[in-house]
Amino acid sequence: MADTKRHESAVDRIRQRVEEKAARRAAAAEAARSGGTPPDPERLPDGAPGPAELPGVHARTPTQIPWSGWKQIVKRAWAENKADNMPIIAGGVAFFGFLSIFPALIALISIYGLIASPETVARQVEDLSAQLPEDAAGLIEEQLTAIVANSGSALSISLVVSILAALWSASGGVGNVVTAVNIAYDEVEARSFIKLKLTSLALTLGAIVFVLITFSLVAVVPAVLEALPLGVVGTILAQVARWVLLLTVFAGALAVLYRVAPDRDAPRFSWVSLGAVVVTVIWAAVSVGFAVYVDNFGSYDKTYGAIAGVIVLMLWLYLTCYLVLLGAEINAEAEHQTARDTTDGEPEPMGDRGAVVADTLPPKPEPEKGDSDPTRK
Repeated sequence: MADTKRHESAVDRIRQRVEEKAARRAAAAEAARSGGTPPDPERLPDGAPGPAELPGVHARTPTQIPWSGWKQIVKRAWAENKADNMPIIAGGVAFFGFLSIFPALIALISIYGLIASPETVARQVEDLSAQLPEDAAGLIEEQLTAIVANSGSALSISLVVSILAALWSASGGVGNVVTAVNIAYDEVEARSFIKLKLTSLALTLGAIVFVLITFSLVAVVPAVLEALPLGVVGTILAQVARWVLLLTVFAGALAVLYRVAPDRDAPRFSWVSLGAVVVTVIWAAVSVGFAVYVDNFGSYDKTYGAIAGVIVLMLWLYLTCYLVLLGAEINAEAEHQTARDTTDGEPEPMGDRGAVVADTLPPKPEPEKGDSDPTRK
């Protein structure tokens, strides 16, 4: 009976939050039509904690939050990360992401192959995948050989159908990322199937554009730099700038994901950029360390044999997904730290912003040991 009650209360909670979202949106639309005087968005809710208890409660941007406030944010984000079961969710996202990689490669090679030969595309993808551990890179190269052998460069109905099918399949993996980011932001998905699928497809196309830009930075730019008379110092500076630009593009892509994916009123870019930058720096360090470990110290070939490449690629995807979701938790708790409106558009009072972390303050600035739900009432 206890288990039944818990399941019923969870269902009731989801239903209630969906109804609350619909009610907030209807109230906002009605207020816009009536033209009444809106409440003061600068007014803090009754009983709100002060700066001494919640440093940064008056912050308008993340940079205005003091270090003591960031200490609370990191603690809450880590506690929420565990309470939301993000390590397990990241594993699920990584699995479906793995299933989506090769349909995405098919779509990428088919689209890019309209302006370049499939062999050229495959060679540039191999140059990009060379940044991964050897086993994972070998797996991708094998699949690329099979894809290129069955691809063409002429636009036809069959090519369009295959591109659309590949995009649809790849968007399934992106849809799981959207669901996980919703969990990080404490949001319940209330969008229609069509709107949600269009969002996933748009993010999938955005990911393909990101990969194309990455191609240029990783595979094309080095050849251009070699042809230019830059000298030793100039070449080193250009290489450093190339990798800094690559990480900047990655951070920008994450910021777009954090802003678009959750079913809520979109946060301002300043409130999603910091978590994206932090995750990008950590991800770069972890990826390099993981590649060095696998190539020099790991024994995946001996342990897993022919499927070593699959295991290594899955582990790298898991680390990537885990860090992406941790960045979403950091962004969410940063918004939770301030009473000011963090959403896009004109400032709204708390309770009317259409976002859980923007409409509430944490009941406890720092989680306590043993909390099962550390930052939500």
